[in-house]
Amino acid sequence: MKDSVNDRTDHYGGSLENRCRFPLEVVAAIFEEIGPQRVGIHLSPFGTHFDAVASDAEELAIYMATALNDYNIRYALYVEPRVKASFLEVETHNTLLGARKAFKGTFISARGARF
Repeated sequence: MKDSVNDRTDHYGGSLENRCRFPLEVVAAIFEEIGPQRVGIHLSPFGTHFDAVASDAEELAIYMATALNDYNIRYALYVEPRVKASFLEVETHNTLLGARKAFKGTFISARGARF
């Protein structure tokens, strides 16, 4: 989903909608198989693991939250934007507030792991 590593040129790359297509297809398939109340998702739009960075992380978080509303899934767990690749806690102006407002179900925010 992150534009720094997704360099595809087909319908799974490029725009934000295209980059989010595959995880949403997975959610839809699981939703159809076992129902929405047994489905949750864990997202880390601000993470930078292995240099996977989203230049549009807040938009990515909000887009996914909005799109997931169509599936009425059990929960969405988002990792808070506090930890960078060096695993040092840093000040940030990034926020999950937009995603929280957009998602209509159970929203869980968790702090990123420190090693």
